[in-house]
Amino acid sequence: MTEPIRFEKNGRNTVVLAQQYLPAPIDEVFAFFSDARNLERITPKTVRFEILTPEPIEMGVGTLIDYRLRIKGLPIRWRTRICEWDPPNRFADEQLKGPYHLWYHTHWFKQDGERTLIGDRIEYRPRGGPLINALFVKRDVKGIFTHRQKVLAEIFGEDGAS
Repeated sequence: MTEPIRFEKNGRNTVVLAQQYLPAPIDEVFAFFSDARNLERITPKTVRFEILTPEPIEMGVGTLIDYRLRIKGLPIRWRTRICEWDPPNRFADEQLKGPYHLWYHTHWFKQDGERTLIGDRIEYRPRGGPLINALFVKRDVKGIFTHRQKVLAEIFGEDGAS
């Protein structure tokens, strides 16, 4: 079951929280998320998200991944670094270069019988401050994660249990 995407405040930062059950074992789900190329599959086409880092991308602490995307039609380069790596339980990436002052994204996974609960916690602070966040960024981030949950349900199958 897909749960709503929630937003909270942490000082000047915004925190996004999302959870979703997928009807697949944790090793399979973690393997999907461990393949950086799958990020292109679960990102809306309107973002024109493209990974620039040559394959193969060996995931682990210190891995750098470069992307190109469009935000409101503007071309953006983005570089992230994997800063936590604990298969199959969690990993985190942080923005080193891109559209945010701060972007720290923790992905976590928990086996629950025959299914896996996945969770995201993103703490971010956009360039342009609270007004830009309220007018544009928060809505865009929610749209991206809503799309992501829908696509993951299509890939893995919808899990009707909560």
